[in-house]
Amino acid sequence: MKLNLALAQINTFLGDVEANLDKHLSVIQKANAADVDLLVFPELSLTGYVLQDLTPYVARKPTRDDPVFKALLDASQSLDLVVGFVDEDSRHRFYIAGAYLSQGEVLHVHRKVYLPTYGLFDEGRFFAWGNDVRAFDTRFGRVGLLICEDFWHASPPYLLWLDGADMLLFTSASPGRGLSTEPKLESARWVEHINRAYASLFTDYVAHANRVGYEDGLNFWGGSTVFDPNGELLVQGTYHQEELVQVEIDLRQLHRTRARLPLLRDERTALVMREMRRILGDGQVSNR
Repeated sequence: MKLNLALAQINTFLGDVEANLDKHLSVIQKANAADVDLLVFPELSLTGYVLQDLTPYVARKPTRDDPVFKALLDASQSLDLVVGFVDEDSRHRFYIAGAYLSQGEVLHVHRKVYLPTYGLFDEGRFFAWGNDVRAFDTRFGRVGLLICEDFWHASPPYLLWLDGADMLLFTSASPGRGLSTEPKLESARWVEHINRAYASLFTDYVAHANRVGYEDGLNFWGGSTVFDPNGELLVQGTYHQEELVQVEIDLRQLHRTRARLPLLRDERTALVMREMRRILGDGQVSNR
């Protein structure tokens, strides 16, 4: 009932998959020495973020036939892994993706469903949208995986909660932006705020792995966090610094919190479905 969870708050090498693989294997070695059960890497941890025209050249297939994934699948014999990569489908569309690896197998691949293409973001020019939000079973229970912009929208975490996820794993390459009166950037404050809210609203564990470093003028701020089902902060990574952020979580807290606060028991999913059909049926969603 205890899980030793770690977030790999790393910098990455833009476009250099082999160098990033070496860094992954080095971090995995440290995590093994610390008896980590589950290690979560950030968004696009194998490739770097500002890929643009490099995208087709760094894409991988999450199978044992791919030498990069073979090395990671071998490493997953000793601990479970979440890694970020560019996925290519059979028709040569490219996706920002995360893979959950366990005991030599790919348990789940999530393709990012919301692609920010506004402000300093340009993902929609280079990547296709994913079309699935699904929880999946692991040896630690049922889990949901989302990538950055996915968890800025309320619907994907809500869907994962209804699909049985008791632990939400969020990965990001979140660049710092905005000002704050606190000793943190506005973007960091906002991400931490919504992650705490999801943990509280869904009585779930919420773990967020964010990268650090500089890339093409962007500054990634780190600050990775884990919140418990009460919305309490269990651990937080240092801002702007590479770090293995580690915490032991007690999965029995799910029972204690939900016995006290039965939000999942009382959720009226049939009502939600009925009202969504009504809203979609009148054709005025964009005007509301």
